[in-house]
Amino acid sequence: MDSLENRYYAYIGTYTHGKSKGIYVFHFNTITGKLELAGTSSELENPSYLCISKDNRFLYAVMETQVYQGESGGAVAAYSINKQTGMLGLLNIRPTKGKDPCHLSTDSHNRFLFAANYSDGTLTVFPLEKDGHIGSMSAIIRHKGSGQDKIRQEGPHMHYAALTPDEKYLCAVDLGLDKINVYDFSPNYGCPSTAEKLSVNIKPGSGPRHMEFSPNGNFAYLLTELSSEVVVFKYDSTGGGFGHIQTISTLAADLKASSFCAAIHISPGGEYLYASNRGQDSLALFKTDQDSGMLELISHISTRGKTPRDFAIDPSGRFLLAANQDSDTLVTYAIRPESGKLELSGNTLEIPSPVCIKFACL
Repeated sequence: MDSLENRYYAYIGTYTHGKSKGIYVFHFNTITGKLELAGTSSELENPSYLCISKDNRFLYAVMETQVYQGESGGAVAAYSINKQTGMLGLLNIRPTKGKDPCHLSTDSHNRFLFAANYSDGTLTVFPLEKDGHIGSMSAIIRHKGSGQDKIRQEGPHMHYAALTPDEKYLCAVDLGLDKINVYDFSPNYGCPSTAEKLSVNIKPGSGPRHMEFSPNGNFAYLLTELSSEVVVFKYDSTGGGFGHIQTISTLAADLKASSFCAAIHISPGGEYLYASNRGQDSLALFKTDQDSGMLELISHISTRGKTPRDFAIDPSGRFLLAANQDSDTLVTYAIRPESGKLELSGNTLEIPSPVCIKFACL
């Protein structure tokens, strides 16, 4: 068996309206943090968000478009991952029937794929075959309404769809509605059923974007794009409820320019939480209290580029990779284990319009 540093691959989703070739595949060295290009996959237009199955056998990607094969909406694609090379083999593509899919997730057994379609506020559910292929759509949910911001919240804009850690409920985070819609989910049927009493209203105008759960499943951390905050919830796995604990800003107090949050991730051990700020172009570091779920803001660090759309912590927990969408760079930081603080590793790559980073251990 290969040594640890030879078994990890990083997959970078991009926008293809410029020089990008699609999905970039890199071998990742967990000792040095160095990335080496293994190849690219160019079958898709705008493969901006990626999802890797829990067993690391398959990769799923969105086609963030408003039209696919002459019909309204985008699409999702399935790939097999070659265990020896890390390269991708296209399996199939399915239309989402929703415009601009921007987020994907699967369940732990790789039985279902959930796609959040941003522009028209819809959630599409697909069954997955044992060989990784995407089956015919089993359900589509359409949100309705609008929010306080007349420009950004003129209608529903779903930005995240994923199961709770116990996989009892499906959470749909809607930036346009300032709401988390929570649906009962049964794997026997593959169709979410509305559980309105469990839905969560967020502060008007905040624009919720993405959500992360603590490793122990007790807490949920919701990132708001428009108000640049992290909203902390206690998650009740028995009843599926979310109890508000804390709201804390991701921005430096002296910031004068406008800024909008993009990504949120937690360290593998749950000790630290990071959030990216576009405009301030920084990563905010929080220390977590794993008993209460509370956050303490520790520091900010520049991403050394423009518009950090996404970042990822490698599975070893040693490094953080930041994708600067508008300066076409991928910057690697070493994580200091005693504090969670970031230090430049010296590894910076040029990649056109990087949007998403996912790791696979092969």
